[in-house]
Amino acid sequence: MKKNFMKRAGFLLAAFMVLGGLTACGGKDPSAEGTTAVSGSTAGAGETTAEAAKPSEGGESTFTYAIAGDPGANVNVITTSDRFGLMTLKMIYSPLYMYNADGINYFLAKSIDTSEDNLTYTMHLRDDVKWSDGEKFTADDVVFTFEAMEKEENAGWAYSQLVYKEGAVKIEKVDDYTVKLTMPFVNSAAVEMFSQIFIMPKHVYESVTNFENNDVNTKPVGTGPYVMSEYSAGSYVKFTKNENYFLGAPSIDNIVYRIIENENTAMTAIQSGEVDAWIGTPAQVAQMDLDSANLTVYPYQEGRVGYMMINAARVQNEDLRKAILYALDKKAIADAALLSSDYYDLPWSFMPPNSKFFTEDVEKYEQNLDKSKEYLAASGVQKPELNLAYSGSDSLQSTSALLVQEQLEKAGFKVTLSGIDSKALSQQMKDKNNTYDMYFGGYIMGIDPDTFSSLFETGAAYNYMYYDEPEINELFAQGRKETDETKRKEIYTSIQKKIQDTACFYPLYSNKRLLVVSKNVSGIEDAKLVPVYTFEDTSKLQKK
Repeated sequence: MKKNFMKRAGFLLAAFMVLGGLTACGGKDPSAEGTTAVSGSTAGAGETTAEAAKPSEGGESTFTYAIAGDPGANVNVITTSDRFGLMTLKMIYSPLYMYNADGINYFLAKSIDTSEDNLTYTMHLRDDVKWSDGEKFTADDVVFTFEAMEKEENAGWAYSQLVYKEGAVKIEKVDDYTVKLTMPFVNSAAVEMFSQIFIMPKHVYESVTNFENNDVNTKPVGTGPYVMSEYSAGSYVKFTKNENYFLGAPSIDNIVYRIIENENTAMTAIQSGEVDAWIGTPAQVAQMDLDSANLTVYPYQEGRVGYMMINAARVQNEDLRKAILYALDKKAIADAALLSSDYYDLPWSFMPPNSKFFTEDVEKYEQNLDKSKEYLAASGVQKPELNLAYSGSDSLQSTSALLVQEQLEKAGFKVTLSGIDSKALSQQMKDKNNTYDMYFGGYIMGIDPDTFSSLFETGAAYNYMYYDEPEINELFAQGRKETDETKRKEIYTSIQKKIQDTACFYPLYSNKRLLVVSKNVSGIEDAKLVPVYTFEDTSKLQKK
């Protein structure tokens, strides 16, 4: 078997690497911001979907949410990890429970018992849940889903959360509504890692061999608040309410994800009332007359970290990497992209500032042009040229790229900017021999710091810096097995220091997500704003 981290998708939202500026969630791949979505379309792509956004005939209510990417026709529980795909999954399926900043919120599970040795977790399931085709939900569905995630050939996003070099999580059916999951070693992040894995129906998928591409995905059977009724590639996804949703039938009859990749088109649509919700940037929101458009803005923190990674396979000289980082002024970059510190926090390591494990006791690489030039001279590199890649359709990344280019040129670097399609860039970053020296991205991982390991361990699926640091690997291994919180904080402080010392990772900002929504929509607080999915439970939304 390959090393477990080769398939590691880490935690999010997921996540996302994540290329969207405002758009990787506990338990999700850091691609969760839409790297698998097509980007850079023209306004026309959004304009073709107006019919889908209209209220249904017969007085039915419809909530239309403008999203910036296409979730695709093959959204599925096992391999889907981009933001828009996960948003679609959350409408159709349910997890055992969600684990967010406010703790555990139960869905298909009612409670969890932990054994005294902290190895076995017993999940007590609801017995009143039916699949949308009328079949009863049971423990068999949970066992089937987890076992499918544990098969390496399925390339499931949660594979590395269930399979380790010490062994795989053992999944046992106790009875029709009880399941036991036994870890191969004590892992402080276990409860979080089992969360947000959506459960799929065994009776529908048991004969499927390719989870990523099959006809079954286009006709999903779920336990979520809505059922997918229509999908039009590049245009919209329509959901109708599940009258038998186990937490109560939704108030809104239909929800439409309208795909509008052009930011200006989306901003026009929200102001005209053509759509009811949209994610905007601070600069976009500042241009809008919210009162006259009958709109409200909900800023909320996702624990996101926007970053710049340096590809150590291309920029092998550590002095050169440090010269790059000392030339940068992250506050100036954040202010240019996000306008005000009201909309961001400054991270100094890979941990978001709102994490209890975050530390500033690291090398911050605060701008020092003299120091940058000293390191550049020490590197022996004459007239260095760098290629910075980013998502060309993302206004935040585009603004940040221009500032990075300007700041580096003052230190003696020539920087070529490559604004490209986010999906293409995501694929290219996976190749160690890609042609970029640096790239932008972002991620929303989990609450527990071990969920970030897929970004930084040697050979990990999302370590696009391509360094080899055995000490970092060992520290992550220690951290996930340690149960004493004080000792864990010490370990993760050391990890944050070691990662910054590589001079390969430069955290830019931890930005808030701005949900712009019609005042005709209520129940936002009850639906709960959460990372990646936007809403924890869309059934709680209401519309006048």
